[in-house]
Amino acid sequence: MIQALIFDFDGVILESAELKTEAFEQLAKEEFPAFVKEVVAYHRKNMGISRFVKFRYVFDNLLKKKLTPEIEKRLGERFTAIVFENLKTVPFVKGSLEFLKSNRGKYKMFVASGTPEGELKEVAALRGVSDYFNELHGSPRTKRDIVLDILARYNLEPREAVFVGDAESDYLAAKLTGVPFVGRVHDGQLSDCDCLQIQDLSDLEKILTQMR
Repeated sequence: MIQALIFDFDGVILESAELKTEAFEQLAKEEFPAFVKEVVAYHRKNMGISRFVKFRYVFDNLLKKKLTPEIEKRLGERFTAIVFENLKTVPFVKGSLEFLKSNRGKYKMFVASGTPEGELKEVAALRGVSDYFNELHGSPRTKRDIVLDILARYNLEPREAVFVGDAESDYLAAKLTGVPFVGRVHDGQLSDCDCLQIQDLSDLEKILTQMR
């Protein structure tokens, strides 16, 4: 029996995945103008993982320079500044808010995101969805570690939870922890995933019924 749902946030609750791509492109134009194409391509291939992992990739593999804590902090702050205002108004994924409202109390609900945890909680509060979730978790922990922690603390078997995500990092977190996965397919993400697929969250309740 399904007792818990674990959601990614960007692209699953909010239609914010493309905002993050646009923010990486703008940041690359400002900071790494010779590698804009490569930075955006790496980001698209690694949707859902921490921006700081991506910064390290850029410095280690493209710039061939050391990423100091000071530079890392500045890049993180600039990225947040680029994207944050738009996060206040970006629409919800179709069906997501309705699902959260109608299933409140029916499932334990969590967020496992690659967004820094403080920023994630701030955005969720601003958009009025914090109270629908038992807990919201973000980076620096990996999604795998977040899922394992939730399973352990809530005494859940992997089969008693479902991970709903829209990126390869979500699918891998579910696979590594043994949790069933539902993929929200959009903008080419997860189109070849060997998993249950939905176009938006208006289909989620039907899929969960089939999984019971």
